[in-house]
Amino acid sequence: MSYVTKFLNIGKVMLLAFLIIGLGLSTARAEKIKAIATISIIGDVLKNVAGDKVDLVVLVGPNGDAHEYEPIPADSVSIAKADIIFENGLHLEHWLDKLYMASGSKAKRIVVSQGVAPRIFEDNPNETDPHAWQDVSNVVLYTKNIRDALVSIDPLNKDIYDSNVRNYIQQLQVLDAWVKAQVASIPVGKRKLVTNHDDLGYFAGRYGFKIIGAVIPSATTEAADPSAKQTADLLNIIRANGVCVIFSENMANPKLARSLSHEAGIEIGPLLYTDALGPSGSEGGTYLSMIKYNVEIFRKYLK
Repeated sequence: MSYVTKFLNIGKVMLLAFLIIGLGLSTARAEKIKAIATISIIGDVLKNVAGDKVDLVVLVGPNGDAHEYEPIPADSVSIAKADIIFENGLHLEHWLDKLYMASGSKAKRIVVSQGVAPRIFEDNPNETDPHAWQDVSNVVLYTKNIRDALVSIDPLNKDIYDSNVRNYIQQLQVLDAWVKAQVASIPVGKRKLVTNHDDLGYFAGRYGFKIIGAVIPSATTEAADPSAKQTADLLNIIRANGVCVIFSENMANPKLARSLSHEAGIEIGPLLYTDALGPSGSEGGTYLSMIKYNVEIFRKYLK
């Protein structure tokens, strides 16, 4: 066999190998990425980035409270099968480490709040506020972090993720500007918030509100019920600041907030969507709609 023939045969073999490798790569993600989102808000952002490229399981679903969540056996199974887990971080999912270890999962864990400037409480510097999504500009960071993580395990679909992210970030930027415009119509002296627990600090900082207090004076609903002194102090603050309404939340028991509003002689507003989305099709069924709904409630009740 001539050297030319041998060279041609070697070339054919190499070409065939490249084709086989290429086909293997092109089908590397024929199956959807098995993704976990710890909370419904992250799940919604992930769907906007990934589209139909992921098989998504949300651990704490609509109207769920991540602070008090107790994992179920099915969660361990889902995490064991997952390729990637998207978590908020900032000490929100205190139950996740134990669940992850118990499941034996090898899934990559992504903290979507990476890069956010955390809010620290002046009266409790050891407590970090995890509710960073209440500032729409922070969700732009969430979106980019999710995109980067997906590209790292699925580079062939990078263009799709990039396109989805550009579109979603544009919607977030429009929303951010809309919130500022709507808030501008609320008198500065009326931009005072009392909520069920301390979860609107990022929102207040971004959009010019003042947090007067919370029925449960903590960033987590797991905190003990307020003492008689704490309640009395909050009532005095409410009266001194002319607060006209108390807001409870879709994922929390409104009993304490109702009791405080009755004692203060002020109105209790509609439930806000704070730590979780509402059911699909509700006013808070997506991240974009939940922020819009909350702002419209503030415009209506803070006159």
